[in-house]
Amino acid sequence: MKMFARTARRQLQSGRLVCLERSFSSTAPVRADFTHVVIGGGAVGLAIARALACHQPSGSTGSSTLLLERHPRVGTETSSRNSEVIHAGLYYGPSSLKTRLCVSGRQALYAFCNRHGVPHKRTGKWVVAQDASQHETLQRIHALCRDEIGVPTRFVGAEEAKQKEPAVRAAAGVLESPETGIVDSHALMAALHGLFEDAGGVTALNSTVVGIEPLPSTTSSTTNPRPGSGGWALTVQDSSTGEESRITTDVLVNSAGLGAADIHNLIVPRERRTRLYYAKGNYFSYAASAPKVSRLVYPVTAPGAGGLGTHLTLDLAGRMRFGPDVEWVDSATDLAVNAARLPAAVAEIRKYLPTIDASALSPDYAGVRPKLRPAGAVATGGSGFVDFYIRREDGYEGWVNLLGIESPGLTSSLAIGDLVRDMLYSSGKVEGSAPM
Repeated sequence: MKMFARTARRQLQSGRLVCLERSFSSTAPVRADFTHVVIGGGAVGLAIARALACHQPSGSTGSSTLLLERHPRVGTETSSRNSEVIHAGLYYGPSSLKTRLCVSGRQALYAFCNRHGVPHKRTGKWVVAQDASQHETLQRIHALCRDEIGVPTRFVGAEEAKQKEPAVRAAAGVLESPETGIVDSHALMAALHGLFEDAGGVTALNSTVVGIEPLPSTTSSTTNPRPGSGGWALTVQDSSTGEESRITTDVLVNSAGLGAADIHNLIVPRERRTRLYYAKGNYFSYAASAPKVSRLVYPVTAPGAGGLGTHLTLDLAGRMRFGPDVEWVDSATDLAVNAARLPAAVAEIRKYLPTIDASALSPDYAGVRPKLRPAGAVATGGSGFVDFYIRREDGYEGWVNLLGIESPGLTSSLAIGDLVRDMLYSSGKVEGSAPM
């Protein structure tokens, strides 16, 4: 019987990383090797895996959860290459999945960080308007937050703004979001990973899924049981050796982020295949001590923009950085900062921080956001906005599919984990996305 050994659990003991091995058989088992397999070890995948590992299905004699990550470490893609902002939920309309999960996820994330010692700070954020049209946008955001989604915002008067942030230019008004903050995304993912493994979860690193087969039920009396009703068989390739092995699971969760469309396309027929569009965001660090700003500062988002604009964020040491912009790229691995975009970034930054020293800005890092369409990042009532796609996939059993999980995915991660668990195990109907 062919066996393979893989690094399957990681535990931090006495300040060092201890690797434990687990072997899986490639022969067909009487029952599935695992109850759940979650593909993708970013913040969202970790949150889902933790929620499933902590859940004991009714009537079950014991469940098991495997997290598959294609890289040598968890959280090395979008989850660790972003602004690390805890979003309040201002931008995504009254009824979107993004709004629902961002608002509940933000509340859960602050509580989680306090409970588990994850470094974070409720910095607050200013959205600044420079003309009458932008001020009207702020009024619409404020009305949405006040009247429909229950997110605190307030307008800051000109004198107060000048006193608190004299370096910030806001010619037509400031809308403050006191619930916005920042988080150490690496510490967050380490905490989620530790809790997942404490609950008995298993992590397989360097594990790329190269084949997925939905299995028919061997016990169902239905004439044509749905694919996956008998579980799922996955072919997993060791990223370092190329060795392939086969594992089975009752439930499959596609949370592969930048690779989620590839996983989706391994399963569905050709006419249901999809693609992702890659929005690279370039970030620039700032080395000068002035001007000094004590909170996040965002411009009003331009209509149709693929991001929220080149904004000012802070790290937990109070250092300023700027980004991301939006650069559409062909590859999810295009992570080199495009220094040629610095002059355009400087021009955008000077609209709200006119005394910025351009010579103190330098390329820092870049991240890529997976989008289902090259569309706008905010809900403005038009057709450009694209919501999260989280759904028990039509025509299949035991498959939860997540596509286009970008901002505010980090903020929403805990709420997404709970949503996926409830989709699988809640006694009532749990609403996810509409069909694609």
